[in-house]
Amino acid sequence: MTACPCGRLDARRRPLAYAACCGRYLDDFGGTPAPDAESLMRSRYTAFVRERADYLLATWHARHRPARLDFEPGVRWLGLQVQAHRPAGADRAEVAFVARYRDAGGRAHRLQERSRFVREAGRWYYLDAAA
Repeated sequence: MTACPCGRLDARRRPLAYAACCGRYLDDFGGTPAPDAESLMRSRYTAFVRERADYLLATWHARHRPARLDFEPGVRWLGLQVQAHRPAGADRAEVAFVARYRDAGGRAHRLQERSRFVREAGRWYYLDAAA
């Protein structure tokens, strides 16, 4: 079993397999949308780990989506910690998280963000980072 990079655990506190976790969203974007903002955020982290620009761009809201996405060579993602998931009505939510990574030179970094998400036509999208 390949554990999902997002770090989600099952009821027994064991890591979920990629295929049973974020893999179903990344590998079947059209048929299996993430059911909530936290699942989308976790799957986007996994997409960064796997350098899946297609998924990241597809799940970025059209108002803020970049034309393209390049990955920094040599970055190694080390882990994700979800700090909070706050629904703000049926179609909006915020997810606070910390993602750790090492750059190509070996320096450790922490990306701490409160991401905003919106649901349109039954599908969640990353909107932006809350100020």
